[in-house]
Amino acid sequence: MGDTRSSAAVITPQTAAASHDAAPRPAPPSSTERDAHRRRAARKRSAKNWSLFLLFAGPNIALILTFIYYPLIRNMEFSLLNWRLGSPRATPIGLDNYIRFFTSPSGLEVWRITGIFTAGAVVGSMILGLLIALVLNKKIPGRTFARTAVFSPYVLSGVGVALVWDFIFDPNRGALMHILAVFGIDSPAWKLDADWNLVMVIIVYVWKNLGYCAVVFLAGLQSIPRDLIEAAMIDRAGAVRRFFSITLPLLTPTVFFLFVTNIIFSMTQAFDILRIMTPTGHGTNTIIFEIYLQSFGQYQRAGYSAAIAVVLFFTLFVITAIQLRYVERRVHY
Repeated sequence: MGDTRSSAAVITPQTAAASHDAAPRPAPPSSTERDAHRRRAARKRSAKNWSLFLLFAGPNIALILTFIYYPLIRNMEFSLLNWRLGSPRATPIGLDNYIRFFTSPSGLEVWRITGIFTAGAVVGSMILGLLIALVLNKKIPGRTFARTAVFSPYVLSGVGVALVWDFIFDPNRGALMHILAVFGIDSPAWKLDADWNLVMVIIVYVWKNLGYCAVVFLAGLQSIPRDLIEAAMIDRAGAVRRFFSITLPLLTPTVFFLFVTNIIFSMTQAFDILRIMTPTGHGTNTIIFEIYLQSFGQYQRAGYSAAIAVVLFFTLFVITAIQLRYVERRVHY
């Protein structure tokens, strides 16, 4: 019986590879398909980022919109009304409240007092705070206790501070009267004279807030590289030369920060001291105190008070924008 060969082809690795190479390959994606895929991936990343943003920042944004911007918008609406506090009726009068504030003698007096108080409070707090920080930056005994003592008035209640200082400045039985009497000096009429009234509240405000400036300045002084100071000392530069040539230029970011924050604080956060020490605003009716006097004082002109509050908001906005635009150029980072 003869040999018979199978008609089926014998599959070898070479033939398998040849058949695999001969199979049709899928076409590569076109540029349009690649662009569509990249767009889908970018949308997914964007949706994920927005979800995380809303998850973490959403509650804060909701609180800011509810308790800051919504009252601001409503206050702008009230500023266009002739409305007394508690009255069921309000008459739209347009911009009359703003015109009255910028043209009346009382409004101009508010601007004058606000400018004097802000300048005295900011300059006094920053200069005294810097001098104290320079002292506390040295290795002296008890400096930790001194730093705490300097900063502690800043965290005290403004009402409590005002009550204590109100007793100190009392011209009849105050502590300052007895101290001045030792040197044969009569106590000024702090409560009766409008100018002395303003000086009094500036002194109290500076005393309360210079600890904040001192601590911030102290942090700035400790961030200055010691190598620069030592190099200047090797070059025999005196203490005054080192301060104005090295220390002060390197402190300009700190000075700029304190300058911006102190202006805002002095115009908005001095109400407690002013209210306790000068209840009627005799010579101390800064713009923030004038808002209170016009709305809750004897006038109860809520619409006019709302207009002053709007003016205060935009004044601070413009001052801060100017500082960020022009003053920051002189800052050495």
